[in-house]
Amino acid sequence: MNYEQENGGLKSRLASAANMPKDVVLGASVVTILGDSEVCIENYRGIVEYTECLIRVQTKGKQLRLHGRNLQIEYYTNDEMKITGHICSLEYCK
Repeated sequence: MNYEQENGGLKSRLASAANMPKDVVLGASVVTILGDSEVCIENYRGIVEYTECLIRVQTKGKQLRLHGRNLQIEYYTNDEMKITGHICSLEYCK
C-alpha cells in the first residue's frame, strides 16, 4: 500500500469516527444523478472538455466522463455544477 492510500484510509477513518462528512475531510467529489437527464457535481477542479456528446470534469485524483446527447452545463460555480441532457453513461477515469 502506498502513502496516498494509507493517508486516505486514515482520513476516512477519522471522518467516520468524528461523524464528519467524508467529502469535507477528504475533498472528495459528490455526484448526484437524477434519472438520465441531470447530474450535479460538487467539489470539482475544472472542466476539461465540453461538447454536446461528452463532458469531462476533473476531480481530485480522477476524471469524470459523461457521455450522452444534448449535454449542457446549466450552471457552474467554484464548488458545483449542474449538467442536463440525455445522459447515457458516467465513468471515472485516471
